[in-house]
Amino acid sequence: MLDWAAAEGWNPGLDDAAAFYAADPNGFVVACENDEPVAAISVVNHNESYAFLGLYIARPSHRGKGIGYALWQHAVEHAGNRTIGLDGVPEQQGNYAASGFRHAGSTMRFSGRVEREVSKDIRVADQDSIAALIDREAEASGAQKPDYLNAWFGETVNRKTLIDRGGFLTIRKCREGAKIGPLVAADARSALRLIRHAATVFGDTVIIDIPDRCRALTQLCQELQLMPVFETARMYRSGRRAGTGEFYAVATLELG
Repeated sequence: MLDWAAAEGWNPGLDDAAAFYAADPNGFVVACENDEPVAAISVVNHNESYAFLGLYIARPSHRGKGIGYALWQHAVEHAGNRTIGLDGVPEQQGNYAASGFRHAGSTMRFSGRVEREVSKDIRVADQDSIAALIDREAEASGAQKPDYLNAWFGETVNRKTLIDRGGFLTIRKCREGAKIGPLVAADARSALRLIRHAATVFGDTVIIDIPDRCRALTQLCQELQLMPVFETARMYRSGRRAGTGEFYAVATLELG
C-alpha cells in the first residue's frame, strides 16, 4: 500500500508501515483479483468515537470499474458509528460528500530548506515521555490516537521525536526529504527551535502539513520561506473534531 502511495507522489516515510499497522491491525483492507491486490484503503479506529480514512488507492489498470468504491463501502463499516475524518484532494470533495462527509477546513503542505541549528534544550523522547505527548497532541488535534502515537513516538533509524521545553515534534525520513508531524508548540519561538533542530537530523529539506486554522504556524513557515506545494480538504462523517493548537501540524495525511 505504501509503495502504491509513493507511486502516487504521496512520499511516505521509510518506517511508516509498522507504526501505521500498530494503530489498528484490522483497519487496512485490499481488494484482490485473482489473488493480486488491485485496490487498497485504510479505516483506522483510533478510539471508541473516532476513526480516520486514508491510503485510498486503486491501481491505474483497475480504475473506473467500481472496485475502489465497493472497497470504500466495505471498509467504512469497520468504523461503526464513529466519526470518520479524512484528508483528501479538493477535487474529490464531491465524491466524499456523496458518502456523507462534510468539509471542515483545509491542510496546506509546506516544503523547503531550513537553516539548521542544534539546540541544547532539545532531547529525543523516551518511553517515559510518550503518554504525556499523546495527551498533548490530542488537545492540539482534537482526538486521542493512543495506539498509533505510542508506536509513532518510538524512535527508529528513520524517525525521531524531539522534545523542547515548549513543545515537541516528530521528524521522519521519507522517500524524498523529511516530514515533520505532529508538531505541537506553545509559541513561535519553541516551534522555530524545534523545526531548525529537526533540520539537523535527516537533512535540511523539510515538509510540514498545517491545518488552515493554525495561522500562526502558517505565518512562521512563510517567514522561513517554505513553499506551499500541496493542499488537502479535511472532511468528517458524523461530526467533526476541533483542536486548540495554534502551533500544530498534522502527524500524517494518511492516519491524521
